[in-house]
Amino acid sequence: MEKASKFNRYVFTVIVLYVSWILITATTRTDELIVGIIVSLLVAIGTYDYLSIQGLRHLSLKRLWFLVIYIPYYLWQVILANFDMAYRVLAPSMPIKPGFVIVHTDLKTDSGKLALANSITLTPGTLTMDVKDDKLLVHWIYVKDRTIEGATHEICGRFEGFLKVIFG
Repeated sequence: MEKASKFNRYVFTVIVLYVSWILITATTRTDELIVGIIVSLLVAIGTYDYLSIQGLRHLSLKRLWFLVIYIPYYLWQVILANFDMAYRVLAPSMPIKPGFVIVHTDLKTDSGKLALANSITLTPGTLTMDVKDDKLLVHWIYVKDRTIEGATHEICGRFEGFLKVIFG
């Protein structure tokens, strides 16, 4: 497998930085967009060698499509989990059964495992405590199933299918 060219890595880094700039500033004002591209171009000069994704060679339309689908799906899951947590706080009769569970992942890449761990952690009611090999230790606010298979299905099942395609 050949290494991606420095130019591809640089372009990819600029794209990632610029998209991040747009998301962080949450504006489409022309002056902000111009400053964002200038900052992205300058920062990428010193950082493109450190970006772990080697340029654009892993990028495909299928992966992009799954990412585009995953983002709103993930945000919807976060909204649902927020409502669940709010209901548990506001209705004391709503049970909580906190505990630690181990879940299994079929993801092979470190970036895929990181995305899964972050997806779990950023969803209210779950918190990834540790990742080792293909296992994740998760604190769960309402443990529905303590078995690895059951917990994996309940916690990871929503995200892992998308992430397998996105991260390979």
